[in-house]
Amino acid sequence: SRTYQYQIPLNSVCFASLIMGGTGKSKRLRREKEQGTGLEEAQRLISGEPIGKRSKKSSKSNKSVLDKKKASKSRRNENDGDREPERKKKRIELENGHGKDAKVEVKAKVKKHSDKVSKKKKKSRKNKKDDSTSEDNAEEQNGRHALFSGDGSDEDAQDDGFGDENDTWLTRKGKKKMPMSDDEAEEHKEEGEEEDGEDVSDLGSSSDSDSEMDIEEKSRKFQVRMKKQQQEAEDELKMNVRADQESFRLPDGAEPRGVLAGKKDIHVPETREMLQSRIRSTLAILADFKNRRDPKIPRREYVERLNADLSECYGYLPSLTAKLMDIFPGNEVVELMEANEAPRPMTIRTNTLKTRRRDLAQALIARGMNVDPVGDWTKVGLVVYESQVPVGATPEYLAGMYMIQSASSFMPCTALGPQENERVLDMSAAPGGKTTYLAALMKNTGVLVANDFKKERLKALVANLHRMGATNSIVCNYDGRELGGCLGLFDRVLLDAPCSGTGIICHDHSIKGARTDEDIAATVKLQKELLCAAIDACDANSKTGGYVVYSTCSILVDENEAVVDFALKKRNCKVVDSGLPFGVPGFTNFREHRFHPSLSLSRR
Repeated sequence: SRTYQYQIPLNSVCFASLIMGGTGKSKRLRREKEQGTGLEEAQRLISGEPIGKRSKKSSKSNKSVLDKKKASKSRRNENDGDREPERKKKRIELENGHGKDAKVEVKAKVKKHSDKVSKKKKKSRKNKKDDSTSEDNAEEQNGRHALFSGDGSDEDAQDDGFGDENDTWLTRKGKKKMPMSDDEAEEHKEEGEEEDGEDVSDLGSSSDSDSEMDIEEKSRKFQVRMKKQQQEAEDELKMNVRADQESFRLPDGAEPRGVLAGKKDIHVPETREMLQSRIRSTLAILADFKNRRDPKIPRREYVERLNADLSECYGYLPSLTAKLMDIFPGNEVVELMEANEAPRPMTIRTNTLKTRRRDLAQALIARGMNVDPVGDWTKVGLVVYESQVPVGATPEYLAGMYMIQSASSFMPCTALGPQENERVLDMSAAPGGKTTYLAALMKNTGVLVANDFKKERLKALVANLHRMGATNSIVCNYDGRELGGCLGLFDRVLLDAPCSGTGIICHDHSIKGARTDEDIAATVKLQKELLCAAIDACDANSKTGGYVVYSTCSILVDENEAVVDFALKKRNCKVVDSGLPFGVPGFTNFREHRFHPSLSLSRR
């Protein structure tokens, strides 16, 4: 239905009748034409005509409107027939075009022609839909104007504002376009560019673009978009290959890094992405130094620059970064530092003195934990991926069924392999993770001496021994360097020596910025003294034992192979296989150092 507002002076009765007539349906209007309206009957009564007959003026006006419609249709058909030869002529001219200029003209003409045809078709469809409503509205306007003006001629109707001049404001307004977002506008723009860049291969297909199915149009646009993306990917690949082949230049040493050009008092810190990009470039040069190097820059400067970038990017002290670069190749150093930035999964150890791993796993899963076995090399470890309850506050934890402990700390106890009814010494026992595991391996038999130099750490050690049910333990507070002569000899000795902690940076990030060369040197000296004391406390004539296990949480050569090599020179001992199924053999040659060949049996 349509509502039009007529701006003519009418009384209240006439205005109400016009509004009702303007908003009525086409069926009601046809019925009024056939049967007549009450207003027409009233007019006939006033003029003295009989009620059953319609006025001649109204019938004449209706006939005139129908005649106008037929004339307009005939003119439209004649225009279409006249334009058909022109269209064929244009198509023939476009098909005969040759060369680049001709193709461009063909493309422009075909596009312009297709736009005209599509607009004309849309307009014709719209005119067909509005024929019935426009006819009824025109007849109604002429008939009702004749009733109230006293004259039913077409000229009077046009003079009063009901003619064709009112088509501009009688037409219905189009729908308002909703504002597009930035992403939609960009996508619409790309689609327009793709349509402009397409080649016109067939004139018939371009002229019949309106009849093309939506799925075909979408498929065509998708193929164009895929070709564009493939071309961009190839260009980017070529650019990357070209960049890899080009020689990399170090930043100018005369100007500090991050300083704006021309403003030396303003310092802009470099981003992590910039540092990582330069690290990759420097590593690529060092991997193929002969072909990619700058002849004016020695290798030492590239190494120094790499050290500075790694230290700034990951927050390490330059001295510690230099030690790591001496141990690992360039790419492995970056992988190590990246791995230290990522958190490790939590692991727990089952206390076999109170439960089995299967029963413990079922109980923890029932409490909302997601656990899995650590691996085939241990029968007591579980990995906790996620938990809905605090892992260190469950009833199972308080009952001593498990201990929160890293998987790497299982290996020293496994390598020591204590037997039942033996005398075992743990020289650095606090907080009790390894000590309780040794007690479980000994099945609470024999004697387990747990010693620690720091008295304040003994509280946690005693609490864990009580909670885990280790009844064969003795806790003492001695300097480990003096244990060799005060407590007698032991069948097996475990020395988890204090160290710099460079292997557990993932748990404590403060280590990478706090361990200086002086701290490491002092730690190395203490480790050598403790290892010699552990060897002295071990019984070489033991029937079942006579083993010492030395372990650290460090990856530095100074705290591992160098200490063991020092003990081999100072004491009558040898290195034996640890029995661990994995690990990397220890160094026998490191830079200018040469260690004992038996250190290849050690494991990193």
